[in-house]
Amino acid sequence: MGTLYVIGTPIGNLEDLTLRASRILSSVPLVAAEDTRVTRRLLAHLDAHPRLLSCHEHNWKRQLPRLLEALAEGDVALATDAGSPAVSDPGAGLVAAIADAGHSVVTIPGVSAVTAALSVAGFSADRFVFLGFLPRRRSDRSARLVEAARSEQTIVLFESPHRLRATLTDIANSLHDPPVAVCRELTKLHEEIWRGTASAALDHFTEPRGEFTIVIGPVSLDDQTDAPSEEERMEAARLALTDHRTAGKRGRDAVAEVVASTGLPRRAVYALWVETGASTLAEGDQP
Repeated sequence: MGTLYVIGTPIGNLEDLTLRASRILSSVPLVAAEDTRVTRRLLAHLDAHPRLLSCHEHNWKRQLPRLLEALAEGDVALATDAGSPAVSDPGAGLVAAIADAGHSVVTIPGVSAVTAALSVAGFSADRFVFLGFLPRRRSDRSARLVEAARSEQTIVLFESPHRLRATLTDIANSLHDPPVAVCRELTKLHEEIWRGTASAALDHFTEPRGEFTIVIGPVSLDDQTDAPSEEERMEAARLALTDHRTAGKRGRDAVAEVVASTGLPRRAVYALWVETGASTLAEGDQP
């Protein structure tokens, strides 16, 4: 009976592929890949030519009989686009099904964005909580963050560029602006490791690009002061909008930045923008 090799692949730099992973990928007759186009580029780098079979979270059950048939004849490798299968990537169900069928499952470890970020964040990694990608709804994100923070351990999570600012806002508001390390494009050409508070990260990442891994330093919510009240957040938004108006910033941009930094509803911030504009005009009319 064949063996399923679960292979960790580079998260960016192809030189991070291990010698063992290179040997397995070059010798197995079949590779089950999350995206065959991505894996084909990796195999071309190795000058390896196994057959490729598309196998992702939506079709693995349908592909399982073909993989079991292939394992009856020889070995098979499983690879995702980047990193390790089953770690915020598809593969867990397939691995369990193949193991249950009596086949040997062997790990070929490789690069992990989680451990890579932890190694450069500067926070204790003796214990940590990995959250993967947070929920889409703001209330669910905040609840997940608070639940994880109560463990008083370092927190690691992934985020996409178009949701980064919203997530940083939730981190700042829900966890009382903790220290963070924001790791962008790890191992790639434009790699960046930024350290500071969550609110300061909002000022730095005004137009996020690339893939992000966020590491949040351990916080004790019981030792923190109470979160700002709604009235205090509204006053902070009013002051920020006034500063943006004085600096000549466009209304759309000013409102978007204040929404991201305060977590207030866009409608409320826009009303404040109109209000501060009217106040400015009224003051200008005075002798």
